[in-house]
Amino acid sequence: MKIYKIFSISFLSLGLLSFLNACATEELTVDADPIIENTATNTPIDTPLPEELPITTSEMVYHWIEKAQLENGLLESAEHTNFVSLYDNSLAAIVFMKQGKIANAEKIFDFFNNKVQTELEAGTGGFFQSRNEEGNEGGRTWMGDNAWLLIALNHYHELVGNQRYEHMVDTLEEWLRSLQEEDGGLIGGYNEDGTQIPKVTEGIITAFNAVEGYDDFHKNILNYLKNERWDTSNSLLVASPETPAYNYALDLHPLGYGILSDFPEASLQQANRYKNTQIATVNGTQVTGYCFDEDKDVIWLEGTAQMAVAFQQANLPMEATKLLKELEKTVIASTLTENAIGIPYTTNNGSTYGASALWDHADTTPAISSSAWYLFAKLNFSPFSLGKDKGMPEADKFWLQMAAQ
Repeated sequence: MKIYKIFSISFLSLGLLSFLNACATEELTVDADPIIENTATNTPIDTPLPEELPITTSEMVYHWIEKAQLENGLLESAEHTNFVSLYDNSLAAIVFMKQGKIANAEKIFDFFNNKVQTELEAGTGGFFQSRNEEGNEGGRTWMGDNAWLLIALNHYHELVGNQRYEHMVDTLEEWLRSLQEEDGGLIGGYNEDGTQIPKVTEGIITAFNAVEGYDDFHKNILNYLKNERWDTSNSLLVASPETPAYNYALDLHPLGYGILSDFPEASLQQANRYKNTQIATVNGTQVTGYCFDEDKDVIWLEGTAQMAVAFQQANLPMEATKLLKELEKTVIASTLTENAIGIPYTTNNGSTYGASALWDHADTTPAISSSAWYLFAKLNFSPFSLGKDKGMPEADKFWLQMAAQ
């Protein structure tokens, strides 16, 4: 899961778009649920929805993401935050490509391509995990987020058929490989003071997918996961054996299933350990989904959308459809763009993975991560699809070997 420290937020005094009335006259489908009011605003805007604009939920979510792109190519992680995430921009690039908006994806890639020498190849290497909307004030280099950028670039080169960003791809792969230690695990990146970030299971399996092919790098990762991050009794990847209270993490279920071929489908059902029901802050609606961890104090909407994608990949469409209906209960109108909506990061305020508190308004403003994964689910698309078929030997799939014992 992506845990962000969001900068102070000052919401604009704009109101809910009155296109709700226009939408109410249309013949709505499951994909066109009512729009939820952003309670951070209170001044109505009398702007009817033009007939030519999209009316389905998924189209309006995409409309919000597209209009959120700044002149420099970047997108804020959520409205009014002045916080830009490498991970969220990688997701946005994939969304743009799935919508055929190649130029929008290239604007994101061009920004980072111009930072190769000053960031990726400088110091301890890697692109900063976050920065402000001007593209400055970068923070630590998080390994998993750099792997996500590589995944997005792999999709670009596969789709467009050129090697426009070949140097950036090669350098990202070289940096990810350099993080591997003797046990096969990858350090999580580097803090601003140059100290190493501990190994993070989520980032390690993401890098496994991002680095194309199958060689000793991948084989050594599997050895590490088998020896250090595998719960034999439950056949699950675990996050942090050092902290038993948070050893299990939701994202390892959909990501593990999406990334590792022939991974146990039962791991998706075991995600019920995080399932709970909360009241959405934005409208008081009861929503059922998944928490980050077993404390079950919030519904993490990004993770819930990831589960929807995984259920689709497991050929369990009814489970995915149930989650999509729950996600669509939470859509919230943009305060910056007319006729645009998004999905918040969580349904309610509480804690992230672990005991750390969520940032203010994580539950009341549209977020790129949740909205992007929702669109992936609507498109029945997994961003891991390109790098999943690595041709790894059956003997290296330890999850199969151990299940057979």
